[in-house]
Amino acid sequence: MIVTKKSLSRRTFLRGVGATIALPLLDSMVPAFAATRDTAAKPFQRFSAIYVPHGAPMDRWIPTAEGKDFELTPILQPLAPYRDQLLVFSGLDNMPAAVREGEPGGGHANISGAFLTGVHAKPTEGADVENGISIDQIAAAHLGKETQLTSLELGLEDTGLAGACCTGFSCSYVNTLSWRTPTTPLPNENNPRGVFERLFGDSDTTDAAARLEVMRQDGSILDSVSEKVATLQGKLGSSDRSKLTEYLEAVRDIERRIQMAEAQSDRDLPLMDRPTGAIPASFEEHCKLMMDLQVLAYQTDMTRVITFMIGKELSGRTYPQIGVPDGHHGLSHHQNNVKSLDKLEKIGAYHARMLAYFLEKLKSTPDGDGSLLDHVTIMYGSGMGDSNLHDPRNLPILVAGGGSGKLNGGRHIRSPKGTPLTNLYLTLLNKMGVPAESIGDSNGQMHQMSDV
Repeated sequence: MIVTKKSLSRRTFLRGVGATIALPLLDSMVPAFAATRDTAAKPFQRFSAIYVPHGAPMDRWIPTAEGKDFELTPILQPLAPYRDQLLVFSGLDNMPAAVREGEPGGGHANISGAFLTGVHAKPTEGADVENGISIDQIAAAHLGKETQLTSLELGLEDTGLAGACCTGFSCSYVNTLSWRTPTTPLPNENNPRGVFERLFGDSDTTDAAARLEVMRQDGSILDSVSEKVATLQGKLGSSDRSKLTEYLEAVRDIERRIQMAEAQSDRDLPLMDRPTGAIPASFEEHCKLMMDLQVLAYQTDMTRVITFMIGKELSGRTYPQIGVPDGHHGLSHHQNNVKSLDKLEKIGAYHARMLAYFLEKLKSTPDGDGSLLDHVTIMYGSGMGDSNLHDPRNLPILVAGGGSGKLNGGRHIRSPKGTPLTNLYLTLLNKMGVPAESIGDSNGQMHQMSDV
C-alpha cells in the first residue's frame, strides 16, 4: 500500500449509502484504519454458503457407508431431522489453497481465500490483493437480477479487510469469502443492526411507509456520492481508477435496487423491530439472530445469495458453554491428542446445531408450494480437512436443502481421489440454472450427482 500525505476517508462515503457499503481498498488510503413476487408458480433458486474454520476430525465427520445407507457421524448427528435433505461429501480437495514453494507459510489465508474461488490467493499484505471470482458472486450475477440486494456477506467475527491477518497475506483473504472480481473482496457485516438496515433501510421497523421514506432519502444521497467519487477520477492512479469504476458500477446497481424497492414498497413484510446496535455477547444468540435475518432476507426476496462465516480461519473463539474453554485455533493443532480431538468434535457438533437451527427456520417458513428449505441450496463446510496439517484435501463438506427440486438428499457421495471442490460448485451452479463452464481449478462436473 502506498501511503500519501493526502488520504481519502472511507467513512465519508459510507455515510452516503449506509454503513455496509464501502469504497474498495485504494492505494491512496492511509492504512491507519487497518488496526413481492408470488413464488407459487415457480419458486426461486437461492444459494447460501456457510463457512466453519479449522477443518474437522475427519474420522468423526465422514460416514463409513456410501449412498443412502450412511449413518450420521457424531459431528453431524444434530442434523438427523434433516437427513433426507442432506448430501454429505467426502474426497473433495481445495488444492489451490496449498502453500507454494517460496511463499509465506501462514497456511490459513490460503485456505479461506481459495474456498469459494478455487484460485490460489496472491501473497500480499497490502492493497494489491488478487484472487478469483467466488461462486456466490457468479450465482449472484444471475440470481440477483430481480432482487434489491445482489447478495449478502455476513459473519460473526472481525470484518476488516486491511492489514495482515496471516503471515504474508492480507486480511482480505481471512475475513471474507466473497470476491466480486479478482481484486475486489466484499466485506462481511457482523452487526445484526447493520444487516437489518441494509435489508430495510435506516428504519426502526419493516413498516412500508417508514421504509419508503428512508429509501427516498438514501436515493438523493446516492446521487451526491456518485458525483463526489467522479471528481476523484482524475486525481488517482490507474489501479485506483479501476477500483473506483467498479465501485461506481455498484452504486448504480444500488440506485436501481432502491427504485425497485420503492416500486415494491407496498409489499407486505413480516413485522420485525430493528435489533439494538450492540452485537450480542452470546455466540449462540448472535449466530441465531444473524440466521433469523437471513431467513427474513430470503422470505422477503431481498436477496437470493448469502455467504455466512460462522467462524474465520485463525479464530481463537472459545466455547465454555459446551465445555470447551480452549481457543479453537489452538485446538486445531491437535497433534492427534485424543482430548483435543474430543473438544474439536464438540465444537463441530455445536456448529452443526447452529446449522440445524437455520434449517428448521427455513423448513418452518412457507414458500410457494413448499418451504424455504425446499427452495434453497446450502453449502456448508471448511476449506481444510486435517487441521493439524492445514491439509486442503478431503474436506468436510455437505449440501442441504431441496434446490427447488434439483437436489435429492439423503446420501453420502464419496468422490474419486483428487476431485476438486470446484467440480461440486460447477455442478451446483448448473442445477441452479446459472451458466458457467468452469470455476477456479474445476475439471468437470460431478457425475455422481447426475441422478439428482
